[in-house]
Amino acid sequence: MPEIVVYTTDMCPYCYRAKRLLDQKGVAYTEIDVTLDPAKRAEMAQKSGGVRTVPQIFIGGRHVGGSDELYALEAEGKLDPLLAA
Repeated sequence: MPEIVVYTTDMCPYCYRAKRLLDQKGVAYTEIDVTLDPAKRAEMAQKSGGVRTVPQIFIGGRHVGGSDELYALEAEGKLDPLLAA
């Protein structure tokens, strides 16, 4: 199973939504809270090509985007193969 990293903040409904889908899939992920950590937010922005909004999700080192993009992968049937890679 690929490493999954989710950058989040405390009060982000989209973060909770993305984590809920990953939880439903039964996959383990590392959550990095950038709420009060400018260095981690800068790391997230660097890895995501400058995107500073949360969540930012990485699966196997691949930047998949935010919650909407994660759900789009699920709707297209592309999330499970990505999680299994």
